[in-house]
Amino acid sequence: MSNASDDSREPLVEKHVAESKQEQPWMVYLSTFVAVCGSFAFGSCAGYSSPAQAAIRNDLSLTIAEFSLFGSLLTFGAMFGAITSGPIADSIGRKGAMRVSSAFCVAGWLAIFFAKGVVALDLGRLATGYGMGAFSYVVPIFIAEIAPKAFRGALTTLNQILICTGVSVSFIIGTMVTWRVLALIVSKMAGKSLRSIMAKMGRDTEFEAALRKLRGKKADVSEEAAEIQDYIETLERLPKAKALDLFQRRYIRSVLIAFGLMVFQQFGGINGICFYTSSIFEQAGFPTRLGMIIYAVLQVVITALNAPIVDRAGRKPLLLVSATGLVIGCLITAVSFYLKAHDMAHEAVPVLAVVGIMMYIASFSAGMGAMPWVVMSEIFPINIKGVAGGMATLVNWFGAWAVSYTFNFLMSWSSYGTFIIYAVINALAIVFVIAVVPETKGKTLEEIQAVVNP
Repeated sequence: MSNASDDSREPLVEKHVAESKQEQPWMVYLSTFVAVCGSFAFGSCAGYSSPAQAAIRNDLSLTIAEFSLFGSLLTFGAMFGAITSGPIADSIGRKGAMRVSSAFCVAGWLAIFFAKGVVALDLGRLATGYGMGAFSYVVPIFIAEIAPKAFRGALTTLNQILICTGVSVSFIIGTMVTWRVLALIVSKMAGKSLRSIMAKMGRDTEFEAALRKLRGKKADVSEEAAEIQDYIETLERLPKAKALDLFQRRYIRSVLIAFGLMVFQQFGGINGICFYTSSIFEQAGFPTRLGMIIYAVLQVVITALNAPIVDRAGRKPLLLVSATGLVIGCLITAVSFYLKAHDMAHEAVPVLAVVGIMMYIASFSAGMGAMPWVVMSEIFPINIKGVAGGMATLVNWFGAWAVSYTFNFLMSWSSYGTFIIYAVINALAIVFVIAVVPETKGKTLEEIQAVVNP
């Protein structure tokens, strides 16, 4: 949405909508659907390396260190995407940032498809990672800003559902086609995402027209439009936020909450497990293809079932239940590899491994996957949201890089020790959520700020 001038910045719809019978927010649903096409592209990138690992290593003669670098470059590129996504979204708008992200994803996948050696392969992975990093910030922010508070959590959770769907599609298709064909298929998906954003989210000539589309033709938007216009004028009078501003006392709790959730989400092991699922099942002696298909289906189903209850159960309870399940899943998997390392209970090893991993991914999908992004989209004051969200996303992707790069080395050191470490980190996440994270369910963004910064 834009104002009547030629300025490319998009005003942010921060005020919640009066929930009247006249509202028919179909445009909110459509805009959300188009935005989460980027989340699908994100998930496709994240799910690529696991089914492609063995084939890429064989075809291009990569060592385990070279493939670990290839896998982790996705998250390294995402760190650059995170750094620049906030300023880009503020300067050319949320839709413009999503277009840039899609373009990077398409270019990266084509580089991987045509790769004859490790350099082109890694450059492609870096480019798709950049697109992922930008998507991971801008999509939940965009949805939170256009959605009425009554179902803001559920709509924002669609971001995670489409990420999981993208991962699952890559997992399943990757068991049927070569790694080059999989890259080509995913590049076409990213291209369709780009065309959808260009076609369906075109800029309106004035924000009142855009607001009427979002709220319904019969809705009275005059009061909300006046509030938004007043809000825009106030925002433009505020000084432009810088990274150092995040350390001011009035913002420090918001930063602690958002950054803390991102740290625990990633260092709990998700990207190591997601990127190298096939390797985990292979080491445990469980059929790799079957395990990946079960994994793929389970995470989509659990995340989808979770979406309707986000705005009923609340963010904090879901985080606590999720983190508890992650601890249990890690411990079960650790027991499996401990038994294998000590040559005990051979028949129980693959069963415990698959149960532990499925417990882990179901628990992650139930809360720790989506809730940190939901809370991040709600917790920051609007004048620092761009820089703060970008930095929080950077923290997230740094953790993702560290975990994805070290996972294979940790597994070589001690397979069961790796999962014990992740269990301890997830246990600390439970303490953090209880002690620090507030409940944001059913609150407007202004009410959340009053709670976080009294």
